[in-house]
Amino acid sequence: MTAKELKAAIRNERLALRDAMTPQARLEAGQAMTGHAGERILFAPGAVISGFWPIRSEADIRPLMAQLRARGARLCLPVVLDRETIVFRAWEPDAPVVKTGFGTTGPGPEAAVLEPDILLVPLSAFDRAGNRIGYGAGHYDRAIDRLKAKGRTPKLIGIAFDCQEVASVPAEPHDVPLDAILTESGLRTVQQVS
Repeated sequence: MTAKELKAAIRNERLALRDAMTPQARLEAGQAMTGHAGERILFAPGAVISGFWPIRSEADIRPLMAQLRARGARLCLPVVLDRETIVFRAWEPDAPVVKTGFGTTGPGPEAAVLEPDILLVPLSAFDRAGNRIGYGAGHYDRAIDRLKAKGRTPKLIGIAFDCQEVASVPAEPHDVPLDAILTESGLRTVQQVS
């Protein structure tokens, strides 16, 4: 089995476990995430943090984003422009949102495009080493590459439920590891091995 095939199998398995969580369990887990990370995610005043509007059975991190905003963060949401590209548009809690592609919701084209200092990254599976499996389209990998090409090194915090953890993710050369992982059990910093 190739790494791509193995990732697809792991993705399907872990998303099925996430989908099997009750809405109440997902709500409680999202609240726990806010409690664990709201004060522990460190950033300078005015830092740009990209969150996301939940789709399917993802954790709802909007309360966490509100807490980060109250601490001085500028917020943005990812917007899918086409099959290859996402950008991060400025978002205020009272601003309208629209359907933006790939099942996502975000600010419309009138919102400013920002370059995040911290990305809260949705995912389908992760391991303790910070390797992640996304949804298979590579949007975040390409966005991170574009930010790095501009000399930016955003902090990457994976957002998932405990049930999405696996023993090992088959990392490929293009994969970018996470700096931290937030689940309902807490915020874990990943120690990168060079």
